[in-house]
Amino acid sequence: MFTVRRGAVASALMLTMALSACSSDDGTSDSAGDDSPTTSAAATSCPSGAASDSAEPAWDYDGATGSIAVTPPTDAAAPQVDVTTPFSVNETTVETLEPADGAVVGDTATVSVCYLGVNGRDGSVFDSSYERGMPAEFPLDGVVPGFQKAISGQNVGATVAVAMTSADGYPSGNPAAGIEPDDTLVFVIEILSADG
Repeated sequence: MFTVRRGAVASALMLTMALSACSSDDGTSDSAGDDSPTTSAAATSCPSGAASDSAEPAWDYDGATGSIAVTPPTDAAAPQVDVTTPFSVNETTVETLEPADGAVVGDTATVSVCYLGVNGRDGSVFDSSYERGMPAEFPLDGVVPGFQKAISGQNVGATVAVAMTSADGYPSGNPAAGIEPDDTLVFVIEILSADG
């Protein structure tokens, strides 16, 4: 089993994969302009402490291969994803880790979120706003389909996790983020606010 924690992040690159428009097969972006996320000035910070070793996972999930155990964030600690590699899924699956009763997030809303992205192939963290300590803000119609599926229809204030197929992430991979074709991606997402 491979445990992913804040300190295991190889770099705090601002991953265009999670928060940019879907890339074409040649690696170019389908959106115009700067497609990296912006930091929300109005939102609070993302907790960056390490998850407690005694924290219980809120979602244990067996994939087509491997498995994951996801522990949600707390007020002081980032989420944790334990991966038995290689983890893969045949269908994108969303799990509400912590429900909320805020407004329902629309398909094209602009959201502010804290998130952690993990590659199921090797258990590595490829992007984390928790590592940066600041949330990201972006429109849902400018992200990969799996990220949109995870957030759209949820309530503001909820924390969700998604295990997404390559087709809902980057079918051709994203070399800059260490993502290969056919990689299953796992995200833990706190929905801080939504506009629209």
